[in-house]
Amino acid sequence: MTAASADRDLAKRRGHDAAYPVAASKNCYLGCIAVMTAGRLQPMTTATGLQAVGVFRESSLQAAQDTMVKVERDGWYRFANSSAGDAITLSDVGSDCYGVDDQTVAKTNGGATRSVAGVVRDVDASGVWISFK
Repeated sequence: MTAASADRDLAKRRGHDAAYPVAASKNCYLGCIAVMTAGRLQPMTTATGLQAVGVFRESSLQAAQDTMVKVERDGWYRFANSSAGDAITLSDVGSDCYGVDDQTVAKTNGGATRSVAGVVRDVDASGVWISFK
């Protein structure tokens, strides 16, 4: 492609929400952590190689492959805190956190068994607030 020599159409998306195809037979629940793997959405699980892309904006139960599911990623979202040595505290604000499941985050990668869920933004009595990269 060559450099522009005239004005061009300004194509723009707000960047805080999108819809992606879901992996076959996955249960996607509103408000839970959505990850991308092999070009398909699925709920966060304890696994490596997953890319967190936001939270599900809608539910889709046992979806057929390629069903489009909405996700959003703009803001901070609260999830359950892990326990014991993996519990996240205020001293972890600004650090990565790791997905235990689609509604729980932990301080560590669980011995290289978990993917990054997001960045810790706050911790309160109700859980951990994270943002997505």
